[in-house]
Order: sequence, then structure tokens, then C-alpha cells
Amino acid sequence: MEDNKGGTKMEQAVGTRIAALRKRMAERGMDAYLIPTADFHGSEYVDGYFKARQFITGFTGSAGTAVITMEEAGLWTDGRYFVQAAKELATSEVKLFKMGEEGVPTVEEYLEQTMTMGGVLGFDGRVVGGLMGEELQDRLAAKEICIACYEDLIGEIWEDRPELPKEPVWILEDKYAGKPASEKIADLRSTMAEKNAGVHILTSLDDIIWLLNIRGNDVPCTPVVLSYLIVTRGEILLFINQETLNEEVRTYLAGLGVKLYDYNDIYQVVPSFKNETVMLEKAHVNYAVCQSLDNSVTVVDMMNPTSSAKAVKNPVEIENMRKVHIKDGVAMVKFMYWLKQNVGKTEIDEITAAAYLDKLRSEVEGNLGLSFGTISAYSDNAAMCHYAVSEESNKKLMPRGLYLVDSGGQYLEGTTDITRTFALGELTEEEKECFTLVASCMLRLLNVKFPYGCHGYNFDFAARELLWRRGLDFNHGTGHGVSFLGSVHERPNGVRWRVVPERQDNAVFEEGMITSDEPGLYFEGKFGIRTENLMLCVKAEKNEYAQFMKFENLTWVPIDLDAIDVKYMEPRDRELLNAYHKEVYNKISPYLPEEEAKWLEKVTREI
Repeated sequence: MEDNKGGTKMEQAVGTRIAALRKRMAERGMDAYLIPTADFHGSEYVDGYFKARQFITGFTGSAGTAVITMEEAGLWTDGRYFVQAAKELATSEVKLFKMGEEGVPTVEEYLEQTMTMGGVLGFDGRVVGGLMGEELQDRLAAKEICIACYEDLIGEIWEDRPELPKEPVWILEDKYAGKPASEKIADLRSTMAEKNAGVHILTSLDDIIWLLNIRGNDVPCTPVVLSYLIVTRGEILLFINQETLNEEVRTYLAGLGVKLYDYNDIYQVVPSFKNETVMLEKAHVNYAVCQSLDNSVTVVDMMNPTSSAKAVKNPVEIENMRKVHIKDGVAMVKFMYWLKQNVGKTEIDEITAAAYLDKLRSEVEGNLGLSFGTISAYSDNAAMCHYAVSEESNKKLMPRGLYLVDSGGQYLEGTTDITRTFALGELTEEEKECFTLVASCMLRLLNVKFPYGCHGYNFDFAARELLWRRGLDFNHGTGHGVSFLGSVHERPNGVRWRVVPERQDNAVFEEGMITSDEPGLYFEGKFGIRTENLMLCVKAEKNEYAQFMKFENLTWVPIDLDAIDVKYMEPRDRELLNAYHKEVYNKISPYLPEEEAKWLEKVTREI
């Protein structure tokens, strides 16, 4: 929308905000101000209160870091968002820095290169990880740059900033969690004892809810509770907005030996530990907490033991995940049926299609909401692999081309995540070839077998070989871990062809880990394709060579045969697709009305 003065309203808003921030920076003597995408806990998705980076740059993607200097404004984001960020920043002064691209400096390198001797770098230490803060300290020390980490300048200029969320806390019953919180706490204390640690500071929200078997709704699409936790040899200290706790939850927590403190008291309690060995993970504890530790403390910096423990699902969680993927599969199949029956006959656009799918999920028993915002992308919008539809970008679905939907739900029985790309009508030869290749890549990875001890990079090739052979590739990881009723992206398991240390997704694959399998192809200005299933790591045979491992499929939704061209498939690829579709029909058809079941039989036919 244009105003009378020329330029977009968003451009003016961003420009006004950056000018206001620079005014505050000048008053404090700051030369640069850093704004990451983060809450006080390093969460992947953040509530409205914490969308400071979006507020200052106008970029709406879920990952990115902004740096504002007196001369320049920059945004760093990864390959998932290059196209989207370029569009959203096009009319403002904010410059896009494409992370990982040749010649593009990292945030740290940029600050080191551009800041002057003796300058001041400002940021809110509560939203910067402890490890990143220390790295900035070390990198900028040669220039004698001072770090000012106790001022939330965005908060000063954000007049209508949303309030902090304070949703009710509830208890996850053992019939879903599979293991009592008391046993999880005992396991954690055993690890602390092994490390000679008397104190463990835990601030990552997905770890806290898993450990205590509680859930909430303080972060979009993630059933977590804004809180900090300190575990000692004999006490558990929970820092939380106590308005969110009813008597049942208070009694439950008291039974676990939990003492309640107000949310912000963490910054007063942490300095009280003297001459202790404190176990924490600097990459997942904010800089302000780390800086408040007493100098007498010995820090054991290691991955939170809860992160590795919760990645390996227990038998109850696994059985629940199997059940929930049938429920979720039924909703997805109903959506596919509706889409195929109505496109070109009824007016459907990206927004209404997503709303219909979200409604179908909401009607499923045990559904608690979405596991992330539904990606509903038609035609060239799907070339942005983490596209978020808006009123401005919304496209009408036409009876031609490809439509991509990446979606998932949170249920009492677990978390789902699935991507399907659908043919809405006539396709080009290129679209059919690319779709067929991507589907084959997904099925190949789903059916790998490997000796125990492998990491994701050992078998990522299974999902890319067909593409690489043709000089094609996709600019994102092939798979990520998935929580049980928690974060849709979970470490430490993942699949990618190279090690990216900050992702922390390079663990050995263990029995019970759940991982996504989602190759894709994206062509800017044309179309995008992704096909994604979730898979469970299980044991295969054990022999003189090794304990072999394989994947059990969890996701049961057809791959659109209207977009498949068998001439691009090798014989084994056809066999894998046919075997998969046979199982889809067997598992899903009993839950469908007769007409939809007959349709499912057709769309899962053998080819």
C-alpha cells in the first residue's frame, strides 16, 4: 500500500523505529546494538513480547539477527529465508546478509570489522546466549570494545509492546509422559553427581517442561511455560509467574520438592551460590544469568542432560506418537480430498486453505493447537521454503501448478510435522520431474539401514544423491529431531550433509529418536516442492558386523500421484512408493467415510 508521500507504510515504520533506536544509542554512547530473535530462554519461536527483531527490521521470518549501527542496519538470516527477507527488506534501509554465503561476514565478524577502537556494543543480555556473549567479548577485546548488556532499548521505544504471556500451567499425566518427573529428576541428579556439580541451572523451556512433566502455552505453537529452574543436591527452585499455577499444580510441584520463586528472582538468586560447581549450558543460558554468577563458582559447561534424555522417547511416548500420527494422517487425508475436489470450483487461496486444514486438526480429539504456523504456499511463493502467508502475499489457488503445505499439530499424544506438495491441475515437465525426484529422495532416506554409531551426515547422501547427480540441491537440513509434546525442532539428532556446530544436531542416532525426513527443491519465481515424513529410529538385526539400525515410518499421508512421472523413478523407487501407499491405505481408510475411503484407494494405487 502506498501513502501520499511515496514509499510503503512498513518502510516508514521501520525507518522511524531505527531512528528512535539510534537516538537512544547516542544517549548511551553505544556504537552498535544487537537484536537477536530470542526470548530470555533461547526459544526457537517467540511470543509477541519478544519479537524485537521483527519490530526493528520488518522481517517476519522466525530466525534472524539484526545489528543497528549509526551508519547501517543489517539483518542476518539463513538460506530458508533468503527470498522472503529480500522481499520484506526491499523498501527499507535494512541490508540483508545471507548467512553462509561466500564473502558474507558473520555477525561477529561484521562487528569486529566495523566497530571502532574503544567503542560500545549494546544488547539486552537476557536475549543473548551466554556463549554468544562470551564470543563477542573475546572477539572484540583486541579493539577494547565495551559491552553494555543491561539495557533493553527496544523496550524503551516500543510503545504498544504486548505483555509477557501468562497462560495456565497444567500437568502431563504419566499415561502420556511415560516416566514420572521424580525419576527424571533423580536421573539428572545422578549426572550432576558424576560431574561433581552441586547446582544445575536450566533455562531452556522445552527441557524444563519435560523434566517436570508440566505444559503450558507461553510460546506460540509450543506448550512451554516461561520459567527458569535451578536444581541442587537437595532442592529444586522454579522461577515462574505464580499467577499461572492453580492449587493442583502447586500441590504437584510441592510433591516433587519444588520451591516457587517469582520469574525475575533468578537474577538475585544466582549470585548467591558461592564456591560451588555449577553445571549449565552457556549456549542455552542467557548472558545476563551467566554474568551474574559469582567469581568463586566453577562452571561445567555442557549440553543439558535433559536434552539428550528427552530425545530418546520411552515406550509410552513412542506408542502415543504412533497413535497420534494416525489421527493427524486422517486430518491430512481429509484436507487432500477437500483440496482435490474443490480447487478450480470454489474460490480457495493460501489463507483459506491453511484455515481449513487448521480447522480439521482442531476437531481431532486431544488436539491442543498447531506445532508451528502452517506454511501454505502456492506457485512461486513455495520457492520460499519457510514462507508465511500475509494479506499482501496471499495467492488464489488455481487448477494448475503446485501447492505446498507444511503443517503439524500438538496433541496429548505428541507432536506432528508433515509437508506435502499437491498438483492442482496441469503441471510442466520440470515440475513433474522435480516432484518425482523429491518424493524418491524422501523414501530413500526413510528406508536406509546403518550400523549403530552413525550420525545424520553418514546417510544424508541417501536423500540428495538423485538431486546431486543432476546438479540440484536444497539449501536446508534434511531432517531435524522432534519432541514429544514439545518443540517441533529438537536437538541433538538431525540429518544434514555437513556439520553445523551451532545447530547441535550431530548426535549418534539412538533407538527412540524421532527425526524428520524432508528433502525439497526450490526455484525462485517459479515453484517449490518439499515432501516430509517423520521417522522413528529402531533396531534392525545384530550380527558379526554391527548392531544395525533403521527407521520406522510414522507419517501416513499419500504422496500425490498426479505429480509423479514414473520415467524419473528407478525400479526400487517405485517399489518403495507402492509399499508406502499400501500401508497408508491400510492404516487410514478405516477412519474415513466410504466415499473418501474409495478415493484414498485410488490415490494410493500401485504404479
